[in-house]
Amino acid sequence: MFRVTGKGLLLAAGLGAAIVLVTWALLPALVDRLPGRVRHYLPEAAVALITTPLPAALPAPTVRAGDLQEAVAVLLPPTPAVTPVAVVTAVDAPPAGAPEAAAEPPVATALPATAARALLPPQARIDGLPIVPQKFNNCGPTNLSIVLQSYGLADDQFDVAAVVRPNYEDRNVSPEELRDYVRARTGLEAEVFRGGTPDGLKRLLAAGLPVIVEKALEPDPETGWMGHYLTLYGYDDFSGNFLSRDTYLGPWEGDGRQDYATFEKQWEPFNYTYLVVFPPDRGQQVAESLGPEAAEPGLQWASVAARARAAAGRQPANAFAWFNLGSALVEQAKLSDDRHLWEGAAVAYDQARLLGLPPRMLWYQFGPYEAYLAVGRHDDVRALAEATLATQGGRNVEETYLHLGRALAALGDHVGAAAAWRRVVELHPAGPAGRASAELLAAGN
Repeated sequence: MFRVTGKGLLLAAGLGAAIVLVTWALLPALVDRLPGRVRHYLPEAAVALITTPLPAALPAPTVRAGDLQEAVAVLLPPTPAVTPVAVVTAVDAPPAGAPEAAAEPPVATALPATAARALLPPQARIDGLPIVPQKFNNCGPTNLSIVLQSYGLADDQFDVAAVVRPNYEDRNVSPEELRDYVRARTGLEAEVFRGGTPDGLKRLLAAGLPVIVEKALEPDPETGWMGHYLTLYGYDDFSGNFLSRDTYLGPWEGDGRQDYATFEKQWEPFNYTYLVVFPPDRGQQVAESLGPEAAEPGLQWASVAARARAAAGRQPANAFAWFNLGSALVEQAKLSDDRHLWEGAAVAYDQARLLGLPPRMLWYQFGPYEAYLAVGRHDDVRALAEATLATQGGRNVEETYLHLGRALAALGDHVGAAAAWRRVVELHPAGPAGRASAELLAAGN
């Protein structure tokens, strides 16, 4: 029989205390390295106590307030109100010898909505969409599988995820990746649109076409703001609701109702983006439902830019309106390679950052990287990328490494750039960012 002495008890207590202290010291690093699908089940309050929580917002830009205020004013000249149906007129050229000014997007001139499309019925509903709860962070593949199954295809969320997010920790699947899956692996067609309107969604739903929308979601303060996909399959003007399949929240009763005002507010941070999947022989019906501004990229982005400018003019403190304006100017700049548009986009993003953007914003949309790279602000790209990579989830957004690599290469850090691009290839080699990174590595950039 062993006898425990006072000295032994003291040693045991000291050893126990040392183990507790070491465990507590190592716990943040251990939790931070847990896969998201495991960490997801830990109480958020406990995780916040143990690890560094998400920041309140993305870092603000390092630009002088006076310079930014002057540049912002240039982006907001008086503009007419914009309605869903618009025609685009060219901007008059400045007189010869006039000082060069920042290029403005084409101005949208309103037309009555009824001039182009018939009145909508007050209710519509598409039957046959299955109810499918998503697995961890799998809303994009799950919503696409719901729509594909409604067309009689067998693709489930795991089939789609294996292609569009082979890294199970990937935090973002773009609408274009979902579109490309449809085009490459089914007999259906798909299109992605920005600048959508509730009436446009209703026209598609009334035509029997379900719509996948990309929107914001904040389940609770601990979980925080995030991006989310949602499938709409009907609407009801009498109750003021869209009918939806929400693969994350449910509810599985009550038709997943989304009231119009709340839905539109949550849709805005993603520039009113939506994806339509349809049989090829119904392409003309989709085009007629949406109108000419959705069919041609130049018209679509001019309309999106005009709408965002008007929103920013009405609500100067609306960070999402400024972000959407920046994104529209980026896409217009890609079409025209106009440096003034790139500069305008950078200013719009600066204003959005100054007002405060959710820390996860750049998990889903990457226009700020493109704008800042185009105007030579490589340190801003690095700062934004590092802020995203500081979080466990952000480290699994492969597009971040692509743009960080481009910034590092421009700053002369070719070793760091190559390491960033190799990481993209490891995470998602067949994705758009993976292919672009492989090309940059092969070119020795």
